[in-house]
Amino acid sequence: QPELGKPMRNCYSLPGPDFTYGMYMHKRDGGVPEAIGHWDAVKAKAHPRKRVMPRDFVAMGRAAVDEGCTKAREFALYYGYMDIRCKDKGILRYGGKAPPGMTFGKPPRPPTPFFDIMQHRYKELWMEEQRARTRVQHVVKKKVGIIGEVRENRTTFLRTHPLPVKEESFWHLRRFEKVQAPQNPSPD
Repeated sequence: QPELGKPMRNCYSLPGPDFTYGMYMHKRDGGVPEAIGHWDAVKAKAHPRKRVMPRDFVAMGRAAVDEGCTKAREFALYYGYMDIRCKDKGILRYGGKAPPGMTFGKPPRPPTPFFDIMQHRYKELWMEEQRARTRVQHVVKKKVGIIGEVRENRTTFLRTHPLPVKEESFWHLRRFEKVQAPQNPSPD
């Protein structure tokens, strides 16, 4: 049982002060002084090899057709004469240098003038926009004539546009017709 007023003790004993928690790195276990003193720098290669891109046969074929080549022999001669290579799309991915003047990322947004913030200029601009929008909406409503008008529903639509009257058929079965008695001329 735990002692009165004290938490229950853990059943495991902790290792001594010479124990290292985590992974022990044999080569670089010098801590902060070694990390600051010995940087792992990448050594530059003596002769960087230029990457040769494959030939761009689609572009060469288009150019050959533009030049007027129509036969296989003409195409072969054109391919031997012109050597168009594919463009290296991953130039930066494979260790190439960025073109001069090229920057990455989004351009920074222009700074907000502090004077406009202090004078609540942005609030005034927003309020002016809202007033202009309200004026435009009011003019549009007047043009359309919605103000004061009742919206049309099915009943009002049917009152203004009645359904076409069904024409009555005058044909009946013979057995349902009333048989008229033959008319005798009157003796007058």
